[in-house]
Amino acid sequence: MPVNDIFGTTIDLLGKTMDLRIKNQNRIAANLANAETPGYTPTTLSFKDELKEAVKDRAVRNATPPTTHTAHMPLRRTHNSIEEVQGRIVETPSRTAGKDGNGVELENEMGRMAENQIQYSATVQLLSKKFEGLKYAIKGGI
Repeated sequence: MPVNDIFGTTIDLLGKTMDLRIKNQNRIAANLANAETPGYTPTTLSFKDELKEAVKDRAVRNATPPTTHTAHMPLRRTHNSIEEVQGRIVETPSRTAGKDGNGVELENEMGRMAENQIQYSATVQLLSKKFEGLKYAIKGGI
């Protein structure tokens, strides 16, 4: 049973976002590790749009009443659920590739890494606050 069935979409969404940010951090680290590999093209993990669509799809599925007759057509899923979002790998070469065809710019990759880390930390803080709120409610506001 997904966590959202009990607590709503927020916990699933934040947890999935953390997973995807970790994958993206590993991808950026691979780019940095290959900064001197001839012909290497850096990549990143794009997942925001896919995650937004999964949240919209969940809202539609949750808002649609179940079928009441066997002849009724059930709602078809058009997108992934939050749990199924994997993101897609996107090439992010620099505008000026090196003489050896390497597309990694260290400054850009370090900036992406810092931004991803900040967003990961913010997600962790939001999830922590969500759990603190749940803990407070379970204790009866004490």
